[in-house]
Amino acid sequence: MKEFNITGTCFPNRHYMVDLTSRVAQIKKMVDKDQYFCINRGRQYGKTTTIHALKKALASDYEVYAISFEGLDNTSYETDRHLAYAMMRQFEFAALEKCNNVSQQVRDIVSDTVKAHKPEKQIDLDDFSMVITQMCLAAQHPLIMIIDEVDQASNYDSFIRILGLLRKKYLARDSVSTFQSVILAGVYDIKNLKLKLRPEAEHQYNSPWNIAANFDVDMSFNVKDVEGMLNDYENDHHTGMDIHAVAQNIIDYTSGYPFLVSKLCKTIDEKDLGWNDAGIGEAVKQLLYERNTFFDDVNKKLDDFPDMRQTLKDILYLGERVQYNPYKKSFQIAMMFNYIVNDHGAIKISSRILETWLYELFYVEDSKSTELVSFAGFDKNQFIENGELNVEKIIQRFIVHYQDIYGDKDEKFHEREGRKYFMFYVKPIINGVGNYYIESQTRDLLRTDMIIDYLGHQYVIEMKIWRGNSYNERGEKQLLEYLDYYHLNKGYLVSFCFNKNKQPGVHTVQIGDREIVEGVV
Repeated sequence: MKEFNITGTCFPNRHYMVDLTSRVAQIKKMVDKDQYFCINRGRQYGKTTTIHALKKALASDYEVYAISFEGLDNTSYETDRHLAYAMMRQFEFAALEKCNNVSQQVRDIVSDTVKAHKPEKQIDLDDFSMVITQMCLAAQHPLIMIIDEVDQASNYDSFIRILGLLRKKYLARDSVSTFQSVILAGVYDIKNLKLKLRPEAEHQYNSPWNIAANFDVDMSFNVKDVEGMLNDYENDHHTGMDIHAVAQNIIDYTSGYPFLVSKLCKTIDEKDLGWNDAGIGEAVKQLLYERNTFFDDVNKKLDDFPDMRQTLKDILYLGERVQYNPYKKSFQIAMMFNYIVNDHGAIKISSRILETWLYELFYVEDSKSTELVSFAGFDKNQFIENGELNVEKIIQRFIVHYQDIYGDKDEKFHEREGRKYFMFYVKPIINGVGNYYIESQTRDLLRTDMIIDYLGHQYVIEMKIWRGNSYNERGEKQLLEYLDYYHLNKGYLVSFCFNKNKQPGVHTVQIGDREIVEGVV
């Protein structure tokens, strides 16, 4: 029986997985055009699985040497000569793979080279260059080299010089035989490898891999991709699920990040949570509250890159629509890790799950400084009635506590901090049972829409800065549109108002058959 896989390479005969045929075909076109390029995507983004499928697709037209730097010890990177020898050893292993279709003449060249240099385990770069030329001349089909896990070499100058050698041969390829295509796969792109190795300003953008073509293949999953995977699962299990609805909901949470998609499916399947909205919501909650390699890596990257960390906090908390700038380093790094995307010129957190997890993380760090969290904990039991949240009462109590603690602050404070503190207040009330997320398309200086998922129920709360009655009416109209989308009859407004004539408190507005509860802070 197949299963959903979140560790290592996925195989179609063993795992429920997305059909990669179209993506592999796009990558093969780049190889056919003699292009050198980098497949750099975030951790657990399906790079190794894609490379495995690519090797099979290339086997009929090319001889493929697919190697990996994973597992090479530090001595392999001590000098250029050590790394060149380590790569020849990797070539020797790659030639044994069934799908590579490597010609015997090339195997012999690789094997003889390794034997000749085995005592010292070093190969001079000029000799290494000559061996590559001999391999390409002896091959019956054009040679392709794929290097997976290039991040393992990111701290070593020897790798940069190997890239320089490959670049030199590429530029002289009309007169010297060399690889038709070289593909590097890892999280970091080569420019950022150079940043890591050469932090001085004059070296930052002097990449040895400026010959590389842009890699624009979309490796994230879409609704049709997930539908195909779930169809395969449904043929085996006959659950009766609404495949399109389930696929759409999974994409809404994950934005197609391969690990997150597979992780949710695996959790639903193995824990029998149900292939419906409630089951997906429970799987999301379990994912957010467990330790796993994905979030461990995010946490480490936030520590490694404090500027990126601050950028993500600004996006989440300040209500700002941050404009994308391709030359800002914190944006480059966050986009390289697939933490953000460029959404029509503005920065957006790449997935709802990641955004919720970041709120959880920053909440723990920031909430220690506010008394609101303690008040929310004390008040918690009165907000839950028959398994549902009494959001109106939550807003009422928040207004009282907020006014007591922060009522004397200036307008700028309320604009920047008010919505964050409302989220802090809600968090301990739903903690461990529900979660919330922010609709990114509505995040701006005036308005933010918060969606709470709690025991299968959803609550839509618009948090906004009061800017007069006409703006308020527009806000009510926008909220009604959200209620239609979520099939709800009741919604909530939390307005931070600086008009001295408008009294704090809660009132209800009836618009047709919908009810809007507005709290004024």
